[in-house]
Amino acid sequence: MKNTVWNIPPVRPIPEELLRAGYTPLLSSALVARGVTTAQAAADWLRCGPESLNDPFAFAGMEAAVRRIRLAQERHETVAVYGDYDVDGITAACLLTEYLRGIGLNTEIYIPDRPEGYGLNNNAIDTLRGRGVSLIVTVDTGITAVEETDYAASLGIDLVITDHHECQSELPQAVAIVDPKQPGCAYPDRNLAGVGVAFKLVCALSGEPEAMLERFSDLVAMGTVADVMPLVGENRYMVSAGIEKLRRDPCPGLDALIESNGVNRDALSATTISYKLAPCINAAGRLFHVSQSASLVLEKDPLKAKSLAEELCGINRDRRELEADIMAEARKLLEQEPPAGPIVLAREGWHQGVIGIAASRVVDKYRLPAIMISLDGDKGKGSCRSYGDFDLFAALTACKDLLTTFGGHAEAAGLTIARDRIDDFREAIRNYYREHLPRTQTVLSPDVRVEDPDWLSIPNTESLELFEPCGAENPRPLFCMTDTRIVSLTPVGNGAHTKLQAEKNGTVFDCIWFGQNVGELEIFPGCRADIAFDPEINEFRGRRSVQLQIKHMRWEPGSPWREILAGAESHGYRIDRGELGALWRTLTSLCPARIAYADLAAVEPRLHPGQIALGLRVFSELSLAELTPDDTGVTVALPSRPAHAELVHSAAWKRHHR
Repeated sequence: MKNTVWNIPPVRPIPEELLRAGYTPLLSSALVARGVTTAQAAADWLRCGPESLNDPFAFAGMEAAVRRIRLAQERHETVAVYGDYDVDGITAACLLTEYLRGIGLNTEIYIPDRPEGYGLNNNAIDTLRGRGVSLIVTVDTGITAVEETDYAASLGIDLVITDHHECQSELPQAVAIVDPKQPGCAYPDRNLAGVGVAFKLVCALSGEPEAMLERFSDLVAMGTVADVMPLVGENRYMVSAGIEKLRRDPCPGLDALIESNGVNRDALSATTISYKLAPCINAAGRLFHVSQSASLVLEKDPLKAKSLAEELCGINRDRRELEADIMAEARKLLEQEPPAGPIVLAREGWHQGVIGIAASRVVDKYRLPAIMISLDGDKGKGSCRSYGDFDLFAALTACKDLLTTFGGHAEAAGLTIARDRIDDFREAIRNYYREHLPRTQTVLSPDVRVEDPDWLSIPNTESLELFEPCGAENPRPLFCMTDTRIVSLTPVGNGAHTKLQAEKNGTVFDCIWFGQNVGELEIFPGCRADIAFDPEINEFRGRRSVQLQIKHMRWEPGSPWREILAGAESHGYRIDRGELGALWRTLTSLCPARIAYADLAAVEPRLHPGQIALGLRVFSELSLAELTPDDTGVTVALPSRPAHAELVHSAAWKRHHR
């Protein structure tokens, strides 16, 4: 990929001890890459058990928090659990609410919608006071709510704050604060999610951590994975237990969500949470329907849960459509003015809950910092995402005179701005960028270099599941193969993804590259490429096989074939259906055949060589022809029984017939 330096690892020897202990070559090689070279070290690395759980009373403030909640229980007070509108905040709020209601406390749940803003606010405190609340317990929020805590105290409302975010110099004057990052806290794991901290409060209240994990691990896993917390130590054990619960006995709401997404329970993993389940819960918060997510998680009736889950899936589809519309508009704007620095785009009607995701997509595509602004009248609200090591917060600080408000950190931020200051802001941040050019080059360091294709067998690939749950700080091992030959390329998913075959030492592997359009890859059958991938088991119509999920690829630059294709593209050559049919008939009469580049015009005299090149590319993308180029010509091989193919499935055809 562009701006990526590959750090190909050496072929490391595998200790016989690991193989004798029953670890497969693929798993053993991944363990060696992480410094694990003995059977005992491997067992310790892969172990994931209850000994990982820490004492909840190691938290500073935990005893005070438990004491105040038990007092509320004795007094029959009304308690409010106050959360955040993301997956971590919602699962934390639902977990604690369910537990408190289970021990007899009259418990309100309050999660602000996105327009209300992040964190505790005085209007919400007034609302809860009107409902008779005398104690608010925050989850995943509150550690910076100094003024709001004082306001609640002035109304006679106590606060117990549970959070996992960084603390500022001044802490709120709450009855108790439970946050592993507060000064003086001796809790050994600072990397719990908000739901993890709420869970530890429940463990302290109940005195039964294992029983509480059995009851709530599905919620803990959802919030921890969605908040991208490190999956090591305590988190790894809790998430592992939660994934098992999600597979066999989730709460009714999550059970319905799994069904509505068509998830294979046996294969459910942390990745499933990240890409299938969490987005549905998050979408409700993004589109201002956060109460539906909380209602789903708390729902006990399977039929009602099914209805809520289907609604959330529908909201998530709406979110994806909004995101796609924003991206389409962004591309059009950037076609008019190709970016040369930070991308600053503003449009009326862009949904505030979606522009953050869209900004991330723009960064991925253009490899530049992006700021997407939703305009409303004379002002706009923006979401900002960085690229490389560019310090976005420092850049916004340098431009603060042009902004109404801003906040965030080096990688991501938010802002508000007057409409008539946007052009000045765009120029100012680009000037800052030119003076503080980031290092945009990234380094790709695969864990294992595979030279023996036999390593990629079904049993070897299955053995990698012992690394699960994988995520932050415990990623799945990344493998690579060098000098493979690309056999075929096929667009799938309406061109959004690419299915390909790669050959190494006589073995051909099926591969999938998500998010990559064939027409944008500038790659062709027959070229040599290095691939970085995650091997996985693909099941289709009862057949199981190893499929390589491509993460990165680099290929040989330049070839006569590429030059002809590039010339055809740049000169705007087109080939219509009739001409394509004539070329096909000519090829079927010649093939298998070897065609010199100089003789392309003679293959079908009525067509320009550029049209022939485009036609061959279309046939290749539809798997109707296998092209093997070298320095002098291209061999065209046609299958004995060509499969039926639709032209709309060829990226090259669609690109030239818009």
